[in-house]
Amino acid sequence: MAKKKTSSPRTRSTSTSNADVQLASAEVRYAEQLAFLRAIDQAPRPPGWMLSPAAVVDFICGTRGEALRVPAALKLPAGLPKSLVIPAKFVGSRALVERCVVTLAGERGLMLVGQPGTAKSMLGELLAVAISGSSGLTVQGTAGASEDHLRYGWNYSMLLDQGPRPEALVPSPVLTAMREGKLVRIEELTRCLPEVQDGLISLLSERRLMIPELEGEICSVFARPGFNIVATANLRDRGVSEMSAALKRRFNFETVHPIADPQQEIELVRSRAIAVLADTGLTTQLDARLLELLVTTFRDLRDGNTAEGWSVERPASVMSTAEAVTIAAAIARQGVFFPAQRDPISLLPGHLLGVVLKDNVEDRERLLAYWDGPIRRRSENDAHWKRMYELRDVLEESSEGP
Repeated sequence: MAKKKTSSPRTRSTSTSNADVQLASAEVRYAEQLAFLRAIDQAPRPPGWMLSPAAVVDFICGTRGEALRVPAALKLPAGLPKSLVIPAKFVGSRALVERCVVTLAGERGLMLVGQPGTAKSMLGELLAVAISGSSGLTVQGTAGASEDHLRYGWNYSMLLDQGPRPEALVPSPVLTAMREGKLVRIEELTRCLPEVQDGLISLLSERRLMIPELEGEICSVFARPGFNIVATANLRDRGVSEMSAALKRRFNFETVHPIADPQQEIELVRSRAIAVLADTGLTTQLDARLLELLVTTFRDLRDGNTAEGWSVERPASVMSTAEAVTIAAAIARQGVFFPAQRDPISLLPGHLLGVVLKDNVEDRERLLAYWDGPIRRRSENDAHWKRMYELRDVLEESSEGP
């Protein structure tokens, strides 16, 4: 008879080095950087950590274009370079990342909150791989998540046959992280029911998980050094399953804001879109003015106002940087697949409508109002914005629905 197990939460495999995957884990993508930093990092490390706090921040925020060099007296493992520039992977405040690292070095969990698409999950993944060497211990929070997802379940075939014993236990990613002294990530914690969330209170307070079905010393699992929790929550989901005050006290909250600098956001969209295309075997350049129009439009609709001070009615949909990357890559991909379409700007309104018109049919009118306001005004002095304004009809072609 086949063994029946409790359903397990989504986790990412961290052992594969197969190039034939759509997106390799962070430990695979950044393997050389991590190995180099571990080899040269001589600063004190918190117990259970793979890197020192300063090296973790350098890995995530980069070395500002400066190459790290191997000290003359230090012998590196074969295959590693003698110097390496660590590029920034997270575009945001270095001080924010430093506070996150300090929190995880202590005995409080880290809660990353912010609007959707602000790279909270990516920051959590980078923290996990830099500190623990693994990003695969992950729980995806949903309304269907049970306490088993945060604690443990049972192989019921073995349980019925042999009774409660360690071999019949199905550990959650949280329990595995406690045993191995690693970080565990819980995505969208506020989408879990409150009674499921509160299962974390004793874990964060006592750093111990009781398994009453087992007897003796094995009924308690004590967290090894290095264990901690990185959770994320979208501000738009705050009312889905509000965290209890007791659970909130066990976390330090850090807000991840959208990118403040327009040029930084344009560069991020460009680099990420090129990387997305490269993952599918496409190499192409992105039109600079297209990126400027795309990011400016996203920022206007996201912020509710323009750089000129004009008011904009914000749509209900999330205008995140991640969505902008998706559009930039899609337009570039469309240009490769259909070379006759040589004007990338002509493709922008249709893709933009696909992002905006999701949650509220009135968002079409908001987008048209944006076209008749800021875009029309800019079109009077700029040929590219004029081209955008001329494409207004695209927004009305499918007026019965997206």
